[in-house]
Order: sequence, then structure tokens, then C-alpha cells
Amino acid sequence: MKKLKLIQALNEAIREAMIEDDDVVCFGEDIGDYGGVWALSKGLQKQFGEMRVFDTPLAEAAIVGTAVGAAMAGLRPVIELMYIDFSTIAMDTLVNQMAKIRFMSGGQFSIPVTIVAPCGAGTCEASQHSQSLEAWFLNSPGIKVVMPSTVYDCKGLLRAAIDENNPVMVLWHKGMYDVSEEVPEGEWTVPLGEAAVRREGNDITVVSYSLMARKVLEVANQLSGEIDAEVIDLRSLNPIDEQTVIASVNKTGKLLVVHESPTRCGVGADVVRRVVEKAMSSLTCPPRVLGGRDLPIPFAKPLESACIPQAEDIESEIRELVGNVAPVRL
Repeated sequence: MKKLKLIQALNEAIREAMIEDDDVVCFGEDIGDYGGVWALSKGLQKQFGEMRVFDTPLAEAAIVGTAVGAAMAGLRPVIELMYIDFSTIAMDTLVNQMAKIRFMSGGQFSIPVTIVAPCGAGTCEASQHSQSLEAWFLNSPGIKVVMPSTVYDCKGLLRAAIDENNPVMVLWHKGMYDVSEEVPEGEWTVPLGEAAVRREGNDITVVSYSLMARKVLEVANQLSGEIDAEVIDLRSLNPIDEQTVIASVNKTGKLLVVHESPTRCGVGADVVRRVVEKAMSSLTCPPRVLGGRDLPIPFAKPLESACIPQAEDIESEIRELVGNVAPVRL
């Protein structure tokens, strides 16, 4: 075992893929041998050269467009957008070209493009650098979306994404930048579409992903002995592992979905729809979604915190659903 930070895990996944396959190239915003703002590419240019690892202008539409063309020509681009918020500049290329070309060409072209981008609030970077936009891409057929919550999954999901012949967005939360965890030596992948049961329980099913899954697990562990919560980390949003969620709800009879992105039209709504369709008879009370407020993310820390679920909010929702009296907080 060894300790890795999240960004080191992402870097390792790219490095290992580039060693194994000369068609894997890495480019994007602030990519270079020094690694850029996030240090995602640190050391890669020195090892693989400027033809395979290179910096680009701050032009998201051009970056994504180049990646799509390179993929159609036989390469496997791994591109970095400095923030997922900046994907808005490339939306036409993302959803009208990258997502659709394999389908529209009848499979004549594969689009093995991996987009790596940070997301999420909690770092006081205001409205244009703090969004969670995963729901947009879940509504764009042809794009796969993963959002890891552990260092192990960051490396494994990115490696699986690079091996995919379809476009995959690997969204990592900025709040996990300094997270360091023990992982095995060597190489591994985490299959797309497989959720992880982080904690087994019988009283309630709590579904989450990304940084919020870590918060949920922390709350569930604190409630241990009083409330037995089962925690499911989706990891992959498209494809999604609905079987694991439904099996859990069939056992517990209660469902809470927690995510940072706005509640309206989010992942929680999709999970609740699936459960209601396939496990309605097991539910003992209406399922709930705890998500972000319907507001742009503020800059000020207290206001930012008020816009996204906190540990006390998660605890309160769990207690209410299970039937316990919510704690009094000063």
C-alpha cells in the first residue's frame, strides 16, 4: 500500500495509460511539465514529449473540438478543462458533436475522449467557478459521467474512462484536492456503472456521490448505534447502478438522496424516479432529495455553506425519515 493524493492518482492513471498506448495524448488548459494550477499533468511532458502532452490557449471550444477530431483520427485524447464551469463555452461541441458522432456515423467513428475537470463549491471561488453541472451532461445521450469520492476511485475510474470508446467526463471535486488515502501499488480500474456500498445498514438507504458521499458516510458513522444507515456511493452517474440502489431500498424501505448540485432536475430526481418505478411497494415513507439551493453559489463562506448540504442537514433529514426527533441546534 502507498499514500496518494487525489491529483497524484489522476496523474498516475494518465501516465500508465500513455505508457501502454501511444495513441493516448494529453492536452488542455494549463497543461505542461510543471503541471499547471492543479498539477494534473506534472512530469508527463518531460516523459512523453511535447507532441503527446501540450498546453493550449484558454479556448474550451477549440480544445474539445480538437479532441473530437483527434479521436476520429484514431487518437485517445485526455483533456483538462480548468473548471467544469468553463464547459459552457464548448457546449455545442460537447453535446452536438462529441456526444452524437458515434451514433450519427453508425459506429464508423469512435470518440474515445476523456474530459477531466474539477467541480463543486466550498472553496470560496464564487458563482462562475463553483458549480456542479453533472445533470446537464446526463441529459446529453452519448456522454458518460463519473464522479469519484475516493482516491482509489479517482484513479480507477479515470483509467476505465480512458479505455472507453465513448466520451467520458471525469468530474472531481475541488474540496478533495488535498485528500490523501492509502491505495494499492500497481494498476487498477473501477468499472463504469458500478456503485459502491460504503456502509451496510437496515434503517435507511442514503445515496450520494463525489464529496457529498464522504459527508454522508461521516454522518452515518456518527449515528451508528442509534440509526443504522446504508450508504451507497454511486461513483458512476451514467451508466448508473440502479440495481444496487433498488436492492438496498427493498431492504431498508427508506430513501434519501444527497448531492451538492441543485435539487431541481438533478441526480436525486432520477434516482427517486427509478426507485418509485421499481421498488414502490418497499417504501414505507416518501423518498427525499437533499440538494443544493436554487441559487448561484455565493462568494462569502457563510453564504456558500448555506447553499449546499452540510453534515447537520444530512443528519436532520436522516433522523426525520427514520422517525427520530431531529437534534436541537443552537
